[in-house]
Amino acid sequence: MKKSIVSCVVTALVSAGIAGIGSAPAGAAPVSTYEQAASAPPQVDPELRNRVAGGGRVRVNVVTETRKEMPDAARSGRVLQTLSRLPVVTLSVDEAALERLTGLPGVVSVTEDRPVPPVLAQSVSLIGGDRTREAGMTGAGSVVAVLDTGVAVNHPFLRGRVVAEACFSPADPDYSASSLCPGGTDQQEGAGAADAESGPCADAALDCDHGTHVAGIVAGNGQNLAGAPAAGVAPAAELVAIQVFSKFESEDFCGPGAAPCVLSFTSAQLAGLDKVLQLKEAGTPVVAANLSLGGGRYTAPCDDDPRKQAIDDLLEAGVATVVAAGNDGFGDAVNAPACVSSAVTVGSTTVQDEVSGFSNRGPLLDVFAPGTAVVSSMPGGGWAPMSGTSMAAPHVTGAFAVLRQAFPGKTAAELEAAMKTTGRAIAYPGATTPRLQLDDAALGAGPGPEPAPAPTYDNWTSRAIPDPGVVESSIVVEGILGNAPANLEVYADVHHSWRGDLKIDLIAPDGRTYPLRAPAAGDDDDFIHENYRVNASSSPANGTWRLRVQDVKRNDTGNIFGWMLTVPQLTNWTRYDIPDRGTAESSIVVGGIPGNAPVNVKVYVDVHHSWRGDVKVDLIGPNGRVYPVLAPSPKDSEDIIHETYTVNAGSSPASGTWRLRVEDVAAGDTGYLDGWMLTL
Repeated sequence: MKKSIVSCVVTALVSAGIAGIGSAPAGAAPVSTYEQAASAPPQVDPELRNRVAGGGRVRVNVVTETRKEMPDAARSGRVLQTLSRLPVVTLSVDEAALERLTGLPGVVSVTEDRPVPPVLAQSVSLIGGDRTREAGMTGAGSVVAVLDTGVAVNHPFLRGRVVAEACFSPADPDYSASSLCPGGTDQQEGAGAADAESGPCADAALDCDHGTHVAGIVAGNGQNLAGAPAAGVAPAAELVAIQVFSKFESEDFCGPGAAPCVLSFTSAQLAGLDKVLQLKEAGTPVVAANLSLGGGRYTAPCDDDPRKQAIDDLLEAGVATVVAAGNDGFGDAVNAPACVSSAVTVGSTTVQDEVSGFSNRGPLLDVFAPGTAVVSSMPGGGWAPMSGTSMAAPHVTGAFAVLRQAFPGKTAAELEAAMKTTGRAIAYPGATTPRLQLDDAALGAGPGPEPAPAPTYDNWTSRAIPDPGVVESSIVVEGILGNAPANLEVYADVHHSWRGDLKIDLIAPDGRTYPLRAPAAGDDDDFIHENYRVNASSSPANGTWRLRVQDVKRNDTGNIFGWMLTVPQLTNWTRYDIPDRGTAESSIVVGGIPGNAPVNVKVYVDVHHSWRGDVKVDLIGPNGRVYPVLAPSPKDSEDIIHETYTVNAGSSPASGTWRLRVEDVAAGDTGYLDGWMLTL
């Protein structure tokens, strides 16, 4: 292949690749083939070191930049599993093996192989989809378009609901690309054109299952299906299935050891979006188009993207374009076309309402939805879990169908606004983004006063680091009562030509020093982008905090680019019914914080009850000590509690299981605990 063609196609695929990990679609695994963080330090779960301390062992998934680094990584522990194409190996490791992995060139991330219950019913109920379904809001009367790797149109979860099909799958021998259209042509329309179980996609090695999984999350219906998830978000909506991927044979595009693979040209996506507009203009009631694909890294809107106009035209016609943010773990960036300002950009959260580690996020993100270990339909009539922003986006796509049924006169922009204003606030360094709460958006509960986002303080003034020498950057904290939290988060962004020379400490307002990072002689990378967790409960919260960076050796220079302090919050948004004259409890597990809890624990409570004056609320510490939060008030006839309370919980250990107990003390009214938040 000519060099100029290779260069052009790599550029094209960076902006048009799948929003997934590696060369597979966005939910499949955590590595980008075309934008590898070659110089970034490995991302390591902070809790792993605690798990392996003192001789313990833990299962971990190790992601490497390419498959070439996998054998060296595999030698660090006992191999439990390897994958056929993706650069991921599962190991059993002890403390020494974990330390070796963190310093091994080519390792991108080391994360716990954590067992979780992978059920679609759980992700749908988390956003309130079970309540909208019970209320008859099922997306009936709307059509959603899935632009992906095709759909298994005869899958029992989807059977009878695909009303239109098309395939735009360019073949180009210069790019080793061939068509996935069942008929073998570059374009095909009509019945069977996007069937993932026909033509080349019938080859299981191509992983054309992605689109079927996405479609099931949007609109699957598991009624009377043994072993199936209960339903997708909009189980009565109909589907337009559009194949926009081609088959690639070359490792130049698929990555080492990953050929053949499926990738999507921007031109195919444009043809697919244009087809959606044609259908809409011809009278098909399309409300949203789902694009769980993308590539690149964008911190600002990319409105020069060639897909911008197509997305704008659809929005003007009443169709929202929902795009996965991408799975690179960027804290301040998303992929394209998620960066298009008129697209609805979706990130992923876990069932614990934490940002999924792989999810891109930041100011360009519009909304979060569940995307971790979601079970949905797969070709062949089966079911399987997948994780990624690809799984989060179809929750939002299905939500548009439900909201169109609830509010037929509203525009797509107004439906998007309803999702944002009623969503649960998810705070993370640099931004706060709502997580879809469909029942509140569709059933008129409206946005109650959300808890304030996690307090964040930052200083992005660059400070040069002397060679050798010490430099400090300060942040003034105000408005927090009592001492600092026991799990204060410190994000440091430091650039240095040899970061192993650096020692980093946090200095509290009372002068107490909290070590963050020690020098590491062999560490020759050139920047630090790290979150550190500090038990700072011995120091006052208010006052001047300082980040001190010391260069302990000569010959290299750098600067503090900026840093941030965040007071993190722990949540449980699982809904629990409160029996009439009964009790409901919800728990949050806190780990890794030594000593007792602070004297200014914050507890945010979200309770819905037909007579809230009947409600008594207590916080129960890990040692069983009960801290009263709210006493009954018999004359209070209001029906919602959205309040933050301060509790002196210093008599209980910080780590362990905390419980919120809600008791109905009088007969005649019922309600539910919608969720709560704990800030230590």
